Amino acid sequence: MAKTLYWLSDDEWAAIQPHLPTGRRGARRVDDRRVISGILHMLRTGARWRDCPSEYGPYTTIYNRFNRWSKQGVWEDVFYVLSGSSGVVGTTSADSTSIKAHRSASGGKGGSLRRRSDDHAADGRPRFMP
Repeated sequence: MAKTLYWLSDDEWAAIQPHLPTGRRGARRVDDRRVISGILHMLRTGARWRDCPSEYGPYTTIYNRFNRWSKQGVWEDVFYVLSGSSGVVGTTSADSTSIKAHRSASGGKGGSLRRRSDDHAADGRPRFMP
């Protein structure tokens, strides 16, 4: 394989290799360095997993490894080794995107419980009993 295929240098790879899970039962595991390079390529480009170049291996392997290691917390260890930070941010923010709600989303069946009768609404002035 071409040297430009790998996104991590030899020093970076040597640093993160001890933090990767080992001893998994099942089929023989493909090259971790190639798969991690494929994951980094996909995250960097923002493309669909299905569009992963075949040089990194099957896209299902790339996605499954990313997903499984995300659930196991492996990426936090890798980020910490490479950057000195876990990559987990303590604060979050939401964008100001608005979502269109259905017209009956504000209440239960029948809408609001308090309704003015037609007579009172037509009169326009409230009536009180002393």
